[in-house]
Amino acid sequence: MVQSINTKVDLVIDATSHLGLPEYGKIMIGDKGFEFYNDRDARKFIQIPWEEVDYVIASVMFKGKWIPRYAIQTKRNGTFSFSSKEPKKVLRAIREYVDPNQMVQSLSFFDVVKRGLKSKFKK
Repeated sequence: MVQSINTKVDLVIDATSHLGLPEYGKIMIGDKGFEFYNDRDARKFIQIPWEEVDYVIASVMFKGKWIPRYAIQTKRNGTFSFSSKEPKKVLRAIREYVDPNQMVQSLSFFDVVKRGLKSKFKK
């Protein structure tokens, strides 16, 4: 069994990791970091200490009514994407440990298209 990095747990919730193929498991948010544990295979886990978190990126739809996915961008290991049953609860729990200035919205579909067109015509 994997040893948790947290000493105190604030939230445990069912979630999906979107790293390659979707994997179902549980997210655990505690005082030391963010953890994802796979339900089927105990060897597949993700542990991110709070000191390693660079940004938390939320995909917001319908003016904040629906958050389908959120991602955690780390300083060294890239970006990890997750979805869960109650994403607002998860993001509120993360906000306790991560600076609110490091929690940002992802670009919308139209922002991505607009940015692409601007870069195309700049050349």
